[in-house]
Amino acid sequence: MTHLPLTDVGIVPLAGGIGAELTGVDTAGPLADETVAQVRRALLAHKVVFLRGQRLDYDSQAAFARRFGDLTLGHPVYSAPKDRPAVREIDSRAGTRANHWHTDLTFVERPPALAFLHNKVVPPVGGDTMWANTVAAYESLPEPLRALADRLRIVHSNDSDYTDETVAARAEYISTLYETEHPAVHVHPETGERSLLLGGFARRAVGFGPQASRDLMRILQEYVVRPEHTVRWTWRVGDLAIWDNRATQHYAIHDYGTEARRAERCTVVGSVPVGTDGRPSVTVSGDTSTYSAGVA
Repeated sequence: MTHLPLTDVGIVPLAGGIGAELTGVDTAGPLADETVAQVRRALLAHKVVFLRGQRLDYDSQAAFARRFGDLTLGHPVYSAPKDRPAVREIDSRAGTRANHWHTDLTFVERPPALAFLHNKVVPPVGGDTMWANTVAAYESLPEPLRALADRLRIVHSNDSDYTDETVAARAEYISTLYETEHPAVHVHPETGERSLLLGGFARRAVGFGPQASRDLMRILQEYVVRPEHTVRWTWRVGDLAIWDNRATQHYAIHDYGTEARRAERCTVVGSVPVGTDGRPSVTVSGDTSTYSAGVA
């Protein structure tokens, strides 16, 4: 048996409530199990972590992400590039911008647990990404609002305000309707923390009319995006961001005009969210079981 050297992972917090930069880890190389465990512990504690200058191709990025769990397909709607089934290309030239606050792919019954985004092309100015801590947001709710959120159920859909890319891309995106009813507050399966589950795919609150749904979601969302709950990252080519999709929202800032911005994302299969009352999420429309089954 080959014993890999243990890396001492450096952790530099970036903001008071979310985000840390990790040093001393080459994600393209062989890593000891304990090194991966250190990265995971840092990720669970800080919700999103960043590693500069990672030299990753598809195989090495997928191999590193797989150390954290089985990988999903690249996307439940879009086809992945040939021979790279686990990757989702985030390319501004193709109309992909993600400049809305969102948790990734909450319109499926099992949203991805973790995401690994490797930056390939950076605009000369702009193109930062922000993340928000949805655990801290829940904990900051006034008690009466927290009690309401604990009982609230929200339907998430791919036919949402989030999908504002090109006309052709939007038509493909909503060619099949996917909707899932999630608890507004779910219990994190690893940490046991309670976290708000909202964002750009959230469409309506169960049992409420359209206006009341919008008002309820807006009020809760305002707690998510308070500056105290956020961190902002300025990208360089080769940066790797890893975030806990079960405890965050993020927003890719589109302030770079017609310049190019491109990154590649792999995601780890998630579990079905469970509310504070023990009720799991349920599919309303569409079948994403192939996506969640993972990549062999």
